[in-house]
Amino acid sequence: MKDIIRKYHIYLRLEKSLSPNSVEAYMADLDKLCGFMESEGFSYKDITYGNLQQFVAQLHDIGIHPRSQARIISGVKSFYRFLLTDDYITNDPTELLESPKIGLKLPEVLTVDEINSLLDTIDLSLPEGQRNRAMLEVLYSCGLRVSELITLRYPDVYFDEGFIRVEGKGSKQRLVPISEVALREIKNYLYDRNLVKVKKGYEDILFLSRRGTGLSRIMVFHVIKQQAEMAGIHKNVSPHTFRHSFATHLLEGGANLRAIQDMLGHEKITTTEIYTHIGREFLRKEILEHHPRNRK
Repeated sequence: MKDIIRKYHIYLRLEKSLSPNSVEAYMADLDKLCGFMESEGFSYKDITYGNLQQFVAQLHDIGIHPRSQARIISGVKSFYRFLLTDDYITNDPTELLESPKIGLKLPEVLTVDEINSLLDTIDLSLPEGQRNRAMLEVLYSCGLRVSELITLRYPDVYFDEGFIRVEGKGSKQRLVPISEVALREIKNYLYDRNLVKVKKGYEDILFLSRRGTGLSRIMVFHVIKQQAEMAGIHKNVSPHTFRHSFATHLLEGGANLRAIQDMLGHEKITTTEIYTHIGREFLRKEILEHHPRNRK
């Protein structure tokens, strides 16, 4: 079994081209299944659909959230597809396994005014002030994932053309337009960046810590939480909130869904379509507020 798990790990990393975080999540899901099989005396070859239903029931019984249950089931299905493809098994017991129904969870979105007030709370007199200002402008201007932001390289910012080159999930690259405002903030930040003693291996990284290394996801999260609190914003704000706000504001402004998909780096249009639900809520609110038949 250990040899199969090792090969599955390689398959996820190389053939599926998943990010390290995604590979880790898939392996954690498999670890839960292995623990269940060991406790019940099953092997991956003789486990049945009924056994898997029992596994899912256990996830429910120990209080795992339906959304997490769905992710674990997806990981188990991935493992069995691998076993089937590589001829370790002839039938897939997960084929009929269903995930729990999950209600649509709309992501938290900031208004333009809230984003402006959050940015205005940044103290530019602090050593990291201009870096934080530029960093959050890039997040909102380009709709980046936090992992894409912290690995953004200075040579990948095309100032004259108004684009940045981003390496997204599965090492896929895309060109994303960047606003003049964000470019101006980056140029202002470069004065401070040049004063930092850069550690080896981080020479090209755009956003640096005061120690001359790249920023961590947690550091970006902390900056946003702190500024949201200072701005008096009581929503659950994270780096991903900027990405959701970017997409929502584009859609509300009339942008094409396919264009938003390309800019976000979504493989499937269905992933981007969640923003149409936010758009509908916005339209409903506008109609309720402004249509003459709704005015009291």
